Amino acid sequence: MKQKLAKVLVLVAVLFSVSSAASAQIYVKIRPVVPIVVRSERPSPDRVWVDEDWQRNDAGDGYHYSGGHWAAPPSQGQEWRQGHWRHNRHGDRWVEGGWRRRDY
Repeated sequence: MKQKLAKVLVLVAVLFSVSSAASAQIYVKIRPVVPIVVRSERPSPDRVWVDEDWQRNDAGDGYHYSGGHWAAPPSQGQEWRQGHWRHNRHGDRWVEGGWRRRDY
């Protein structure tokens, strides 16, 4: 009985550690400064402006700026949802923007 309980506890520990590692987030104590980007003229009516946007850097320990550009929706009827910073007890975390179906 003790051997079965030990196996179950090990399995639970492994599953817990895998699930927590899979949901790892990058938190920063000081948000990066948004560079000043001059908005150019809209290249076509179907383009939307993607303003402040951040992506994880290659090292996975911070962010780099990727906003300030015109983008076309991947398909008709979609709109850009702006990303935003979310604060909690660990620090600030960037919630990525993305394309979503437009609500009519």
